Amino acid sequence: MPAWLQSLRSAIEHPLAAYYMLLGASALLLTIGMIMVLSASSVHAYSTYGDSYAVVKRQLMWVGIGLPLAFIASRMPQRLLRGLTWPALGIALLLLALTKTPLGVSVNGNTNWLALGPIQIQPSEVAKLAVVLWAAHVFAIKERRLNDWREVAVPVVPGVLAVALLVVWQNDLGTALVVFAILLALLWAVGVPMRLFAFALTVVGVGVFYLAATNSERRQRLFNFVDPFKEYHDAGWQPAHGLYALSSGGVFGQGIGASQQKWGDLPEAHTDFIFAVLGEELGLVGTLLVLALFLTIAYAAIRIATHTSDPFVRYASFGITVWLIGQMMINVGMVLAVLPVIGIPLPLVSYGGSALLPSLIALGILIGFARREPEAARALAARRRGGAAGLSAR
Repeated sequence: MPAWLQSLRSAIEHPLAAYYMLLGASALLLTIGMIMVLSASSVHAYSTYGDSYAVVKRQLMWVGIGLPLAFIASRMPQRLLRGLTWPALGIALLLLALTKTPLGVSVNGNTNWLALGPIQIQPSEVAKLAVVLWAAHVFAIKERRLNDWREVAVPVVPGVLAVALLVVWQNDLGTALVVFAILLALLWAVGVPMRLFAFALTVVGVGVFYLAATNSERRQRLFNFVDPFKEYHDAGWQPAHGLYALSSGGVFGQGIGASQQKWGDLPEAHTDFIFAVLGEELGLVGTLLVLALFLTIAYAAIRIATHTSDPFVRYASFGITVWLIGQMMINVGMVLAVLPVIGIPLPLVSYGGSALLPSLIALGILIGFARREPEAARALAARRRGGAAGLSAR
């Protein structure tokens, strides 16, 4: 075996590998996201607010709030974290319902925002994290009874369906798809019989197709996403210009700040379609780097889930992975025009505090799981003792 391959294998097998993978990949994605939000939003921010840095300043504010929350989540005792899961689900359901009151705000045809004073939040983003942790907590309690499908179904399936239906009521089918994906993934993780899993998958698929086919805008996107240039001046405008951006980026990109599509041709350039601007400015190399960082997070989280003996850690790690990676795949798929445009942001990269804060907290929770693994905890303790001994010697 070559020396470099042996060194790589040794590094991957290190007890702290998952911990450092999560820290490194998350930090790099967040840094790339800040750079791309600054670049992609500069024209829009100047034309709207008279300040090219107006949007990125808000994103910096959300990062400044999110990083301490992620640190707290990484150090939070598991008993306290699990104790918060039921209240978190209740708050998520309440916030989702409040969007149908005068506090609700409609954006791009979806009434999925909530005005709380000067701040607008998207409750469905909070609901994703609440659903993952609550379902993991319930399944962990029922660990020895999960061979009975009725124990699996109640109360998790009705609870998650309640969240999904409230999201659909807001006219946000894209986020509902992510919630359904989390539910199906957790059902698969707890070992639901294949016939029941196939039935659930069929029901969800038929329901989603019905919701898409009975809405004129969704139906247009559904039937035209394969060839966006067919409806270039209508439903195909956004995906077509996303493809223009990606194709003009080449291998190494046009350079940071050199995007042409962000000057007004590409809608939502700093939010849902930021991956297109990233591809235009950083090229194929930049897009592959971002995908590799997401896969690194997925590998580390799955490693935690498969190495732990704690059922809550296993289910929560798997659920967070499906949520973040599934959302990444949907976002990249719609930018590449292999999926319809359904308004899903790219985690850690797209602009928006409502999506960023839950994602950072979820990653903080994963980092906490990684550092509390028995071998990792011993390695960290040994490192601290070594550092203290070194200070004493000096």
